[in-house]
Amino acid sequence: MPNFKLPLSGDVTQTINPWTWFIKSVGGQFGLININLGKSSDPELEDQILQDVGSYGRQIGQMSDALSVLLKHIDPSVLTPQDKDAIEAFQHQVYEVDRIKAKRGAQE
Repeated sequence: MPNFKLPLSGDVTQTINPWTWFIKSVGGQFGLININLGKSSDPELEDQILQDVGSYGRQIGQMSDALSVLLKHIDPSVLTPQDKDAIEAFQHQVYEVDRIKAKRGAQE
């Protein structure tokens, strides 16, 4: 008689650890809040900057504030149409962030 086996019916030697499967399925992290910041060449330095300097949002906000000041002192007549479009897109983003912040402040 030929050696016939149905799937999952024998000679399988595989250890199945449900915790390993579960943790791998959630990206190797298990916790209430997990944030994957992507690949970094120096994750410890990046973590220290986030702790000591500020969150990404705070850093971007301060850069946006500084750039907005500089844009007030630029002569728009020397800009190309593409440059003007880039500045308008940036200013629109800054406006939208400010609008959302104001809306949040009004709700509190």
